Amino acid sequence: MFAPGSSWGFGCFWISQLRVGARRVAGRWACQAGPARRYSSGGGERQPGSEPAVSPPGLACHTLKEWALLVSPFGRLRARLPCHLAVRPLDPLTYPDGDRVLVAVRAAEGGARDLAGLLVKYNEALKEVAIVSDTIDPQASVEVNAPLKFDLDIKSSGPGCVKVQNIECDNCKIETEQGTGILQSVKTVTIDKLQGSTVNISTEHGLLEAKYLYTESSFLSSVAGDITLGSIHGNITLQSKMGNITIDSSSGCLQASTHQGAIDVYVSQLGKVELKSHEGSILVKVASSLQAHLQLSGREVDVNSEVHVQEMTEVHKDDAIIITGLMNQASKHEKWIKADAPEGTVNLRSQSWFQSLKLQD
Repeated sequence: MFAPGSSWGFGCFWISQLRVGARRVAGRWACQAGPARRYSSGGGERQPGSEPAVSPPGLACHTLKEWALLVSPFGRLRARLPCHLAVRPLDPLTYPDGDRVLVAVRAAEGGARDLAGLLVKYNEALKEVAIVSDTIDPQASVEVNAPLKFDLDIKSSGPGCVKVQNIECDNCKIETEQGTGILQSVKTVTIDKLQGSTVNISTEHGLLEAKYLYTESSFLSSVAGDITLGSIHGNITLQSKMGNITIDSSSGCLQASTHQGAIDVYVSQLGKVELKSHEGSILVKVASSLQAHLQLSGREVDVNSEVHVQEMTEVHKDDAIIITGLMNQASKHEKWIKADAPEGTVNLRSQSWFQSLKLQD
C-alpha cells in the first residue's frame, strides 16, 4: 500500500460517520494538528439528488471546466494534484448503470484559469481514470463523481486537502502532504501504517484495524465493531460499546474502555495504562522487566506467578477484589497500570517481546 522508503510527515487523519463500504483504507497524512476543515458548497450545476458540491473553505468558486467520461463501473481513480480534491459517488437515479466519471474544476473568482497542464483521461485497458497536474492553482478544487465501487489512489501535494464521501471501494490509498484528509461514511477501516500528530477514527458497526499506529495523540472509537491494533505508540484513547479491544503491543499512555467486550493488551513500554471493561474481562500481558505500580480490580483477579510483584495487597470490597502492588521493585511514584472489570476477570501475565512479535506476524 505504501511506496518503499517513503517518508512520513506529521498531521491529522479524520474518519467520521462511518456506515458503508471499504474493506481497506491506508494513508499518509501531513497537516497542521487541529480540527478537520470542512468545506462550503461551491457553484456550478449539481446532479439531481446529489449533495452540495465540496469546495475549498472561504472561496467563492465558479466552474472552469467539466468532463463526463464513459467508464466501467468497476475501475480505479488515480489522482495526483496540488489542489483540493473531493470524491463522491454518482447519483444512482441519474446514472443507474454507474458508468460515468464526472469531473469539474472550480476556482475562486479572479483565480488562475490555466488548465493546460491538467490531464483528465480514461484508460479502458486499465479501467483507470487519471487526473494529473503539477501546475494547477493550489487554491482550485477538483470535484469528482465516480461509480460507487471505484478504487481510489490519491496523492495530494502542497496544501491540497482530500475529502471522500460514501465510496464503497475495496482499495483506498490516500496521501496528503500539507492538507487534511477527511473520509465519511465508510464501514470497515483497515490501516497498514498511520503516522500523525492527531488521529481521530470512529466507526459505527465495522471493524477498526491498524497494524502500526505512530501518533502524538489518538482517539479511536467503535459502537458495535472490534478495535484491533498491532504496534501502537503515543497517547492513545480507545472506546467501544459492544466490541472487543485487542492490542499486540503498546508503548506509551493508553486508555481503553468497552462496555460489553473484552480487552487484551500487551504492554511493552509503559506510560500510564488505564483499562476498563464494564461487563467483560481484561487480559494484561507485560514485558518481564517492566516496572509499574499495579491496581487490578474485578470479580476475579489472577496474577501469574511469573510476574514479580512486591508489596502486594488484596482487598475485598462489595463483589470485587482489588489487588495493588509494585512490579520489579518499582517505586510508588512509577507509572502505573490500572485494570478494572467489575463484572469479569482481570488476568495479569508475563509475555516476552519475541512472543509479541510472533503474535503480530
